[in-house]
Amino acid sequence: MFKTILVPVDLAEVDIARPALDKAVALANVTGGTLALVYVRSILPVTFMEYVPPSFDEEQQSDAEKKLAELAATIRLTEGKVTTAVRMGAVYNEVLAEAKKIGADLIVVGSHRPGMATYLLGSNASTIVRHAESSVLVVREPQPAKA
Repeated sequence: MFKTILVPVDLAEVDIARPALDKAVALANVTGGTLALVYVRSILPVTFMEYVPPSFDEEQQSDAEKKLAELAATIRLTEGKVTTAVRMGAVYNEVLAEAKKIGADLIVVGSHRPGMATYLLGSNASTIVRHAESSVLVVREPQPAKA
């Protein structure tokens, strides 16, 4: 079964990740596995570099680590079963690199409901599914109740 479960999290849209986190926690509880959360920071375009303070990168990294640790603290798993990592780069590349680094045997990805833009442009979730070396579970956000 799945012993090392990786869950990519967008700290700007934790609600999208929440259903994926819930599924991953349930699986980790059943299998006795561990949960690893990863957040991928975007690379700041070079054209903006002259407008940001020298400590910008360190501050952004520290802020992301703090927010991810706060999210991890809300997860109900035995102490020591949840780890966090903050990476920088393209989301799908960094998620796949983290999965390889930690030996993840499952990646649980939260995803928006598909819309026209997703069908035409693709998404991080679909790229992760296509290129992952491990199993991938895509968890969609629940549909709103119809009136």
